[in-house]
Amino acid sequence: MTLRTPPVSKPPDPTLDFERRTYRRVTRRLIPYLFLCYLFAYVDRVNVSFAKLQMQHDLGFSDVAYGTAAGIFFIGYFFFEVPANMMLRKIGAKYWLGPIMIVWGLVSASTLLVRTDYEFYAVRFLLGVVESGFFPGVILYLTFWYTGRDRAKMVAGFMTAIPISGLIGSPISGWILDAMSSAGGLRGWQWLYIMEAIPSVLAGIFTMIFLASTPRDAKWLNDDERKLLLDRLEEDEKGKEALGGRHRLVDAFRSGRVWLLCLVYFGVVMSNYGITFWLPTLFKHTLTTDPLKIGLLTMIPWGAAAVTMVLVGRHSDKTGERSWHIAIVAVVGAIAFGLSAIPGIPGVLGLILLTIAISGILTAASSFWTLPTAILSGAAAGAGIAWINSVGNLGGFLSPFLVGKLTSVFHNMTPALLMLGFCSIVAAAITVIFFRRRTPSPPGNR
Repeated sequence: MTLRTPPVSKPPDPTLDFERRTYRRVTRRLIPYLFLCYLFAYVDRVNVSFAKLQMQHDLGFSDVAYGTAAGIFFIGYFFFEVPANMMLRKIGAKYWLGPIMIVWGLVSASTLLVRTDYEFYAVRFLLGVVESGFFPGVILYLTFWYTGRDRAKMVAGFMTAIPISGLIGSPISGWILDAMSSAGGLRGWQWLYIMEAIPSVLAGIFTMIFLASTPRDAKWLNDDERKLLLDRLEEDEKGKEALGGRHRLVDAFRSGRVWLLCLVYFGVVMSNYGITFWLPTLFKHTLTTDPLKIGLLTMIPWGAAAVTMVLVGRHSDKTGERSWHIAIVAVVGAIAFGLSAIPGIPGVLGLILLTIAISGILTAASSFWTLPTAILSGAAAGAGIAWINSVGNLGGFLSPFLVGKLTSVFHNMTPALLMLGFCSIVAAAITVIFFRRRTPSPPGNR
């Protein structure tokens, strides 16, 4: 009888265990807070979609005027993102992001004063100028802490603020419109802008106290943890250089791949904001006219998107594959947009299809940011991320305007929904054709 020697278990690697604990500590410290700040930002950006339910009637705005105002935010965004990210690199995240949050809260609250189309356009444009430094700034900020192998799930964790803002903000917005209409001599939509701006102002003040700009500035890290983070970031930069990564400022604008990434993100943003700014109106026309019920129904697609963003981001990091993770969910979203456009489709089925569409497009948006951070570093990273976000977000101007125009011309949203699906298909095609290189998966998973 042969006796088998039991396998000897491999002792745990103390270095790997320390690394995991360090990154978990960083993540617990940064991601929930950045998530919360972006939630406030996104609520202030898109609460106009709920305000429209009363504001349009009170002020006599047309659908085209509303679509123009909703989208003109991104024109201000376009002109100031690149210089904003350059300023963040110069003065540090805490003293750049904090004041931005305070000012955008004040500008958002001032929307309650508008009376004409042009006043509405001016306030939305100014809000875009002020907020332009936040999102690309945070994407750049994450590169100061995390290497490429972890960025998909970190960006996904941060960007789940988009669907969670809908999940939390939608019923609150619906309640404010319903409960505060005429309170204190103001309409519900005016209270909406005031009440949803306050958290942004408070968070901006706290950011200047709480946030550390880089691992070198983080007093809550010990010397060994700080050294580990800086060493891993240095290794990541060297890896980008070995793969032909671009790190000079001029590289952000001379690279054809950066311009292709602009096109991909443009398509994703077209689909995203085309539905985001019009979803409450769509539900009003197909399901219910009650603002509170609209808010509750709007929670459903945002809740589903929050789950898929995290799951797909984690799987992308685990496998090291990026392009197919982006393209597949974008195509699924496009198909759902197309099916939801079928005339006479029942309201409940339309809700299900729009839930799938929004989940797909938001997941593609969060996974997308692993592509530019994989090829850009140094000064090129700050400028490139901001430039891609700037050009891409022009879709945030064009899309709400086109949805409003198409809806006014055809008196239904079928052509608009088909247009949003087409944009998703184009984004997916460019991603698969030009960005199929696989990111090597590192040993071990944190």
